[in-house]
Amino acid sequence: MALNAAPAPGPRPLAMAMLGKLLPLAGLYLVQGLPYGLQSGLLPVLLRARGLSLTRVGLAKALYAPWLFKLVWAPLVDKWGSSRGWLALSTAALGLLCGLLATLPPAGPGGAALPVPVAALLLLLNLAAAVQDVALDMLAVRLLEPAELGPGNTVQVVAYKLGAALASGGLLALLPALSWTLLFLLLAATYWLAAAAAWVAPALRQLPVPPPSAHPRPSLRLQQDLLAVPGTLWTAGFVLTYKLGEQGASGLFPLLLLDGGISTAELGLWNGVGAVLCSIAGSSLGGVLLARCWQPLPLLRSVLWFRLGGLAYQTALLFQLNSPRTNPVPGTVLRGEGWATGGRSLGSWALLTHTLPGATLLSLCLQHLLGGLVTTTTFTMMMRCSQLAPSALQATHYSLLATLELLGKLLVGTLAGALADSLGPRLCFSLFLALSATPMLYLGFAPSALA
Repeated sequence: MALNAAPAPGPRPLAMAMLGKLLPLAGLYLVQGLPYGLQSGLLPVLLRARGLSLTRVGLAKALYAPWLFKLVWAPLVDKWGSSRGWLALSTAALGLLCGLLATLPPAGPGGAALPVPVAALLLLLNLAAAVQDVALDMLAVRLLEPAELGPGNTVQVVAYKLGAALASGGLLALLPALSWTLLFLLLAATYWLAAAAAWVAPALRQLPVPPPSAHPRPSLRLQQDLLAVPGTLWTAGFVLTYKLGEQGASGLFPLLLLDGGISTAELGLWNGVGAVLCSIAGSSLGGVLLARCWQPLPLLRSVLWFRLGGLAYQTALLFQLNSPRTNPVPGTVLRGEGWATGGRSLGSWALLTHTLPGATLLSLCLQHLLGGLVTTTTFTMMMRCSQLAPSALQATHYSLLATLELLGKLLVGTLAGALADSLGPRLCFSLFLALSATPMLYLGFAPSALA
């Protein structure tokens, strides 16, 4: 052994070094989740409460469109400037847009439709958040070591969902007490603080900038280069389909409960906060399992079965709620009161009446717990696949996978309301159940490069 060999760093310095990376990533992913929570949790409930059809509520998800074009600017983020600069600039832009939203009324004429200026600013908010996402993912891919992928993706998913919960359930709970203006001013201040933190964080400042020769050059071969990375085609197919059934059910079920009489405050508490906390718990569990030597593919094979069972339970519950023999009195769905048939109470439905609150909450919590576990495991597999690409292509490669993942979720999320209006809730949820079984079959064709 060489006499001048440097001693290996102990576990404590390694843990502190990883913590120095994860803390700034957690803060930035948290503020990145705010626009998603605002538009996925708050707006659909407010629009539905104002009488919009499920179809029109679902079409409001078109505001997420900028996320589908991340591949347009991902090479620009790779090539021009530093990722830290892009990150700080896009986060500051989010604060500016929130400041502008604070000056506009949230309701259009008559209170039914979303005003055009508000919709336009929300579209720009998604554009800035998508640019921030590209820069932040590029930092994460280059910053994290292979042994840090499990904890890193856990922090990513948990912080993002926590931000979404604060902006969905938190806003629904606070909106009666705080004005729209004050809420968006608070969001603006949060973004500006996050932009300053991104600029001064030591771990982000020390990240080496690749030399100019390492940047991907614009070329017609870019897509071929991306698809040539081992495992890319299979991973692209998986992330495009793995959330189809789950996303449709999770977006539609709360609106059906709202139709049954749940108040927006109750829905914000249980679906916006409680369910997201369960999702965070599932994501954290996924990180623990991955850190304890579980590989992503075997873990996915197990948890997808549990997720299918959870969705089957929710579908069965919906069949009971939507039974033609059972008509809920508005305002009693979670409280278990007033269930009657044909103007007379049915003793055979008394058990359902008393167990409905627990059954409804259990279905929501179970769905989000298992969904969080599946998401963390899938994102770890995505990042592992991107690390197989040349360093100059890693950010663009990960953006490709993340864009396809979002496309799959938006596809069914946007059409879920129209499917429910045309097919009815029963047939619609049966379709979601079948879609959730598809990725379980697809896992049998996973390439060895991802094993």
